[in-house]
Amino acid sequence: MFTQLNPSIPVDIVDRGPGQAVAVIDYGPEHHLIWVTALDASGEIWCAPNPQVRVQSNWTMGRKSAFARSRPSASTAEEACACHDHALAGMR
Repeated sequence: MFTQLNPSIPVDIVDRGPGQAVAVIDYGPEHHLIWVTALDASGEIWCAPNPQVRVQSNWTMGRKSAFARSRPSASTAEEACACHDHALAGMR
């Protein structure tokens, strides 16, 4: 499913920088969401997988810089995958 975002969402893409997410692509439960993002610095359009996307900081909302926050640990990601795999096994 392709969903155009209106308005766009200001995001930071890890290793690419800030930009505006203009759409989200959802290929289903076996895939990460893909954020279609126009980068501020170069104007390039990138399709970034969900783990590489961070919402930009917002002082009014009390949200600190995206890169100041820590990324989830590998064990947390592995636990999430294990729960997802367990849930899928129950649907079979």
